[in-house]
Amino acid sequence: MLLDSASLYFRAFYGVPDTVKAPDGTPVNAVRGFLDIIAKLVTDYRPERLVACWDDDWRPAWRVELIPSYKAHRVATLVPGGVDVEETPEALVAQVPIIREVLDAVGIAVVGAAEHEADDVIGTLATVTPHAVDVVTGDRDLFQLADDERDVRIVYTARGMSNLEVVTSESLERKYGVRADQYADFAAMRGDTSDGLPGVAGIGEKTAAALLAEYGDLAGIVAAAEDSGSGMKPAARARFAAATDYLAVAPRVVEVVRDLPLPEVDAALPVPTGEQRAALEALSERWGLGGSLGRLLTALGS
Repeated sequence: MLLDSASLYFRAFYGVPDTVKAPDGTPVNAVRGFLDIIAKLVTDYRPERLVACWDDDWRPAWRVELIPSYKAHRVATLVPGGVDVEETPEALVAQVPIIREVLDAVGIAVVGAAEHEADDVIGTLATVTPHAVDVVTGDRDLFQLADDERDVRIVYTARGMSNLEVVTSESLERKYGVRADQYADFAAMRGDTSDGLPGVAGIGEKTAAALLAEYGDLAGIVAAAEDSGSGMKPAARARFAAATDYLAVAPRVVEVVRDLPLPEVDAALPVPTGEQRAALEALSERWGLGGSLGRLLTALGS
């Protein structure tokens, strides 16, 4: 099981009241909510291995160089030569180090990669592992990883933890009319305002799916748009002509990286030792983690 950690702790932050605080007054609603989310996932899906995938760089410069608007509206502070600061509520910023501290203390593997997003870590691990994989995320871009032959599924959280949607290659094709290997092209054409991707003006999901069904992939669509004898309607050809520069780079931005040189980690579901449990009890008292940490430990131990 691969966790899109930021996606989940943002969900936890907004899903648990900010009145939940540590004894010293530090907000811990995201910490407790995140631990409860992991406990539920472990209980319901029974993974043998678990990795919390991390955004070491939520807005990689190489993606921004290709499309300057990429996540630009979410930047709080530009950091030349470094990682831009994402616009994040201060109460959540204070909790991210605590989340890392607790994950480390529990023994849950945390994996990130310089100059890459958690999506790329997930894409790489989902590609290289010989095991069945569940990817837990609220990000539709990761639908491109669904692979029924290799038993890679997406546990989609957008409708809430009590209404999880398991996305497979088959269900993806049924819902959107595109194969998983076409999804990145589909997403590039559709665009995504939350990521600052403009898409192709006038091309919505239904049209994008129909074009992929007819021409196979984005390269085939672009070739057809450039060929006056292809049979593509003039209006559609004009739309793609106007988006030539965007389409030349969009696939690389949308596609997740699948070949990062990641470190070897022990992803086996942890069973904390007595010594670790003593440290966890101290953490629980310090941060007021209450039943959330207990529920996670129970899920891991069962």
